[in-house]
Amino acid sequence: MERSYASRSSGELAAAASGGGRPVRVIPLRHPPDFGSISSSPPWWRAAVGRARGMGPLEWAEAALPCVAWIRKYRWKEDVQADLAAGITVGVMLVPQGMSYAKLAGLHPIYGLYTGFVPLFVYAIFGSSRQLAVGPVALVSLLVSNVLGGIVNSSSELYTELAILLAFMVGILECLMGLLRLGWLIRFISHSVISGFTTASAIVIGLSQIKYFLGYNVTRSSKIIPLIESIIAGVDQFLWPPFVMGSAFLAILLTMKNLGKSNKRLRFLRASGPLTAVVLGTIFVKIFQPPAISVVGEIPQGLPKFSIPRGFEHAMSLMPTAILITGVAILESVGIAKALAAKNGSAVNHESGAKTGLSGIIMGIIIGSALLFMTPLFTDIPQCALAAIVISAVTSLVDYEEAIFLWGIDKKDFFLWAITFITTLVFGIEIGVLVGVGFSLAFVIHESANPHIAVLGRLPGTTVYRNTLQYPEAYTYNGIVVVRIDAPIYFANISYIKDRLREYELNLPNSNRGLDVGRVYFVILEMSPVTYIDSSAVQALKDLHQEYKARHIQIAIANPNRQVHLLLSRSGIIDLIGAGWCFVRVHDAVQVCLQHVQNSSSTALKMASQASGNMAASISTPKAEQQRPKQDGFFKNLWKAQDGNTDSGGEVQPLLRQNLV
Repeated sequence: MERSYASRSSGELAAAASGGGRPVRVIPLRHPPDFGSISSSPPWWRAAVGRARGMGPLEWAEAALPCVAWIRKYRWKEDVQADLAAGITVGVMLVPQGMSYAKLAGLHPIYGLYTGFVPLFVYAIFGSSRQLAVGPVALVSLLVSNVLGGIVNSSSELYTELAILLAFMVGILECLMGLLRLGWLIRFISHSVISGFTTASAIVIGLSQIKYFLGYNVTRSSKIIPLIESIIAGVDQFLWPPFVMGSAFLAILLTMKNLGKSNKRLRFLRASGPLTAVVLGTIFVKIFQPPAISVVGEIPQGLPKFSIPRGFEHAMSLMPTAILITGVAILESVGIAKALAAKNGSAVNHESGAKTGLSGIIMGIIIGSALLFMTPLFTDIPQCALAAIVISAVTSLVDYEEAIFLWGIDKKDFFLWAITFITTLVFGIEIGVLVGVGFSLAFVIHESANPHIAVLGRLPGTTVYRNTLQYPEAYTYNGIVVVRIDAPIYFANISYIKDRLREYELNLPNSNRGLDVGRVYFVILEMSPVTYIDSSAVQALKDLHQEYKARHIQIAIANPNRQVHLLLSRSGIIDLIGAGWCFVRVHDAVQVCLQHVQNSSSTALKMASQASGNMAASISTPKAEQQRPKQDGFFKNLWKAQDGNTDSGGEVQPLLRQNLV
């Protein structure tokens, strides 16, 4: 048996109205069942334990090793050819690209192959996305170079040790975030901030690699002003051979990249571009041996040796960068994985036709083979060819179209984009991210503390209530204000909500229906968008009720959800306001309020008429006698009951005719 705090029945309303008019029928507002026994939701760990108990051996294996899922369902005839082609294509691309990103990070090129070797096998086994392949990226490489360059010289052995330690710290942080389910923290970084940050970073990366085109050293920095100053200061050392070769390679890479994007039949060109640049550059250097072209040099042969990283005394100074890299890495991987899940074609591995994690294993085998047998061939790779690969890769990160789009639709988001872009360029990556995230959180807090509140009116011919600013033709009623709060109500925004309600009371909104009563007597709160109310809001609502009661204003609540209704009941607000003033729909609440206004007006009119009659009898004023029947007829027509305007459910018969409602 359900226990409910329903609105009054039609008979009760008729009696309460004390006017004997037609009753108003409303949909009963049901209270959540078994009020006294309802408990809060079970904690997450209890739900997890319950799910774990219901898992079988195969489900446990898939949870521990996600690769079991695709191995068990692998379609050899359909998938193996696609995975093989994708693995070879991307693996061939990763060899020169990994070396390029290692140079960008200030490390020896061999470490680019190391970082492209081990993670591929690990993710193929433990990763959840079947098409995603992990490896070094330009943005993280720039972050490593920027931070470690301020601690130690890149040519020292400690630089490499700190880079390994930083990678180890990032791995631990990502594991902790995964175990503690903290990925939701990344949601507070808006897309505008990410776009502005990556655009500025792409420009900085491009300028940091231009030194291999110019033929002279440029200051290592993540700020654009020192980079430009250094480029201008060394212009007298400019060399034409690396500039011409690097520009030619860049043109080849961009051409192959665009052809691969525009034509599905030529998509292999996009992945084969880096290999083409490296092969052509190596052949040119071996044949002509130009002295002005710098090359990679000797690269050690063999697989990486496992060792414990050193330099733990610098761990605290590396922690902010480790957190930043963790956030950037999660944003990139989650964003690409979601895009792949939606089949948006957003990664080279997917575009090359990868079906499962087997493609990642094939990539790892290719890079391992390169480490074991091919490193002597990498000695004469031109530095400008690797720089061209990096610049070509980061051109897609320059998202100026996003800025134009944001300017047209949302100036606030454009401001976030612009402030992040400018601060990243001028003050560096860390400051840029902090400023962007700070402004993003400030906007979130501001929107939460100043929620949208709308005055509602009834659309003509319907029982639907909408924002009067959006629908100026909507009917509003004198003496009644219908307010919709479009946010949870909690300590940060309750003061703003109360101020707005007082504003509506003092500055009476223009109403177009009903008798002009001169003030507000009823405030109806439409609470369907309110998903949560905290204790501060509960106390504030109690205070608001007392203030309204002192001014003879009645609060009505319409359509609260189950959780909010339960909290209002437990806190005593339902009893304080009156169970009869809680409704399923706004239209029900408006009808009841109109019934009360009608009866109050009728009573006042009757008293005024009696007083007028007595005065007329005593002083024989024919003018009053002539006016009184007109007023009586006006009120009778004004509050005359309408019919034929029921909603689709037929559960409520609106009380008043078109001239009123």
